[in-house]
Amino acid sequence: MRSAKKAEDWSVSTMSWYAVFIWFGASLFSQSVYMAFNGQPYDANLMLESAGPFAWVLVAIEVFVWGIVALFFGGKVFNRIQVSSSEISSSDTVAPQS
Repeated sequence: MRSAKKAEDWSVSTMSWYAVFIWFGASLFSQSVYMAFNGQPYDANLMLESAGPFAWVLVAIEVFVWGIVALFFGGKVFNRIQVSSSEISSSDTVAPQS
């Protein structure tokens, strides 16, 4: 039997949020494994030094990506606030039921 409801593809927004969550989770997991073996967290200065002249390029890319995430999140919050405020009706216009 086939389902009457047609399966829809995921939106780009949904896939982007999953990518951010996976990226964040992988970072936490990587940090915890490193701490389990070495007893201390990553040394950010040592990591930047090992990247050499490309360190600032990597930092710029990461700041850019987090900026895009912040813009998308801020846009969703702004849209949610805007929709919620337009759906609320004034109590002066509501007539009591008899």
